[in-house]
Amino acid sequence: MQTIQDKIGHFPRQLEDESIYILREVAAQFERPALLFSGGKDSITLVRLAQKAFFPGKIPFPLVHIDTGHNFPETIEFRDWLAKETGAELIVRYVQDSINQGKATEESGKYASRNVLQTVTLLDTIEEFKFDACIGGARRDEEKARAKERIFSVRDDFGQWDAKRQRPELFDMLNGRIAVGENVRVFPISNWTELDVWNYIKEEKMDIPSIYYSHQRQVIERDGMLWADSDYLNKEADEIPFEATVRFRTVGDMTCTAAVASDAIDIDVIIEEILSAEISERGARIDDKRSEAAMEKRKQQGYF
Repeated sequence: MQTIQDKIGHFPRQLEDESIYILREVAAQFERPALLFSGGKDSITLVRLAQKAFFPGKIPFPLVHIDTGHNFPETIEFRDWLAKETGAELIVRYVQDSINQGKATEESGKYASRNVLQTVTLLDTIEEFKFDACIGGARRDEEKARAKERIFSVRDDFGQWDAKRQRPELFDMLNGRIAVGENVRVFPISNWTELDVWNYIKEEKMDIPSIYYSHQRQVIERDGMLWADSDYLNKEADEIPFEATVRFRTVGDMTCTAAVASDAIDIDVIIEEILSAEISERGARIDDKRSEAAMEKRKQQGYF
């Protein structure tokens, strides 16, 4: 019987092989692919995999970040550092520009967030650069809508996803043929789990944003969860900031990503926390809780 210690640092290398194969297929089958980069651990893992897939050459596609303007500063700092460190091209487009152009409307109220608005900016960015494939870090264990995805997920000429139109992927045969105007979202780490990602980060000795580790931060309590205090939050009178020792399991917009109380200052302790956690990592994402089918609806509209 495996103990917690047996599971720390144990990464099944066949997952890396599969992901590298997928990335090479993307480069071979598509003319203008891009890697959607959030600055979170999953997209950082994709960058490392891409480095390995195309070594000694550079990553052959740009990193594309859709910046809500409400990101954690630590994430933006890390994004810029990683792009410079790897020599990858970085393309950044801003949700604020979509708002200024009247293409997206700022939400109001206690739970207002720009996270949903990213879809508008993303679809415009795909059209601007004529990307025919966008690589994302989604994993099937994250959320039930993502469990329906194929590795090559076809989107129509409006950027929309239809679960019933997904192609069979038998014997690792990936079909990248698309009609004019269509594009494909590609998920090379679909078969990984959160634990796999952390064990890979540990084995590869990868750098990640500091907010994944325990730190002191001003937070507020909302709906039984801890939220990083920010001017982007529409706080109510009784939501008074206080200092707490926290870390983040997942990194998204500051308005929709809660922290967890934690003293984990190294990866081994983080892995122990994951193994004993009673909620999934996306349990701290309020954008997934707006309705029972929140994620699926966003995917249908073009969210990656």
